[in-house]
Amino acid sequence: MLTGRKYRLGLTEEQAEFAERIGGACRSVWNTGLEQRRAFRRRGAFIGYHDQAGQLVEAKGAFEWLADVPGHCLQQTLIDLDRACARYGTWKVRWKSRTGDAPSFRFPEGGKITIERLNRCWARAKLPKLGWARFRITRPLGGKIKNATVSRDGRYWSISFLVEDSIAPPERHTSPGSAVGTDRGVAKIVSRSDGVFHHRVFARDREVEHIKKLQRDLARTQKGSRRRTLAAARVADMVRRVRSRRRDFAAKTAHTLATGFELVVFEALRTKNMTAAVEPRPDPRRPGAFLPNGAAAKSGLNRSILDKGWYRIELATRSKARYTGTSVITVDPAYTSQTCNVCTMVDRKSRESQAVFRCTSCGHTDHADVNAAKNILTAGRAEHARPRPGVRAGARKPPNRVGRKANRQATAAQGHATAGTGLAGIPRS
Repeated sequence: MLTGRKYRLGLTEEQAEFAERIGGACRSVWNTGLEQRRAFRRRGAFIGYHDQAGQLVEAKGAFEWLADVPGHCLQQTLIDLDRACARYGTWKVRWKSRTGDAPSFRFPEGGKITIERLNRCWARAKLPKLGWARFRITRPLGGKIKNATVSRDGRYWSISFLVEDSIAPPERHTSPGSAVGTDRGVAKIVSRSDGVFHHRVFARDREVEHIKKLQRDLARTQKGSRRRTLAAARVADMVRRVRSRRRDFAAKTAHTLATGFELVVFEALRTKNMTAAVEPRPDPRRPGAFLPNGAAAKSGLNRSILDKGWYRIELATRSKARYTGTSVITVDPAYTSQTCNVCTMVDRKSRESQAVFRCTSCGHTDHADVNAAKNILTAGRAEHARPRPGVRAGARKPPNRVGRKANRQATAAQGHATAGTGLAGIPRS
């Protein structure tokens, strides 16, 4: 089974500078390749990975700064771009910014990466053209390395290994027949159907005020100055701490859910739609003023929802469920917070407040989030027991290789007609 291992990387100043150059080259290849794909689409043509990889070889011969970085890292960038365009569409894939996107690059050949243990806390890995790089080995690798990804988060570098641990999923869960429904909220991040709550404050009030102060200091600095670089580093360090706590909470919650229950049911929440901004409406009677339509309150709610990391919890549970044999499913969240778990009466007046649910029909009283989690569990049991005719679960549609070959042939015939749109014109950024 494939799994990830992430460690703190200790690079020297020369290695960190070279890693920045690799990340900058990968960013240039990404942006140029995306612009080339959009230029072809405007003409009604198509260009794929194989043609762009061939042009990349020509570009490396023309630009010395592009030839200095590992070629496999640039190829992996084109592969990631091809997957992103195939999944989201060429026009929805966004550009990579030097300031907004941290450098990240991948070494795909895990067999060429050598690992040596130095002592109890440190080990080192030999990476192509980067040399020996020390990393803090906080846990054993536990398998064969498939690839390695180097990335920077704030001022710290890290390395992530994709490892084949040779662990087969269990045939049966240790607690067969156990199930739990989870309701994700703002007051309590995760409320379970058995009455247990999972909650954590990721940033205390003093830390929130401190982050705001650092952001104000950053706004007062001049762009391109050293003072702005230092101020941005301080902001990124504080945000990294909060993000690490959120990731840790998601991992611990996922471990508890996956190891304790054979069936875990989540709501199919569309966080992007839930956190859409409300545009304030101008007041026609007062120029420059706006009507009180709740835009400010909605903005605060959006920040609270995004701070809880709802999707990260679901994703971590699915990842952990591979090792425990847990089934993770999602159900429609409609009316789960307004339905009585005892008499199934739907009435919005039954939810008296954020935490109190009192049914207007049978008088049943329960915690509002726990009542919703029980409704989610009931819907999940029905969904899990429903037979699914047709293609078995997890089956994939075979790729249309004939169609891909025809597309490549058509690209070769009409794709190179326009000059100046190839990867040979990669700008250095």
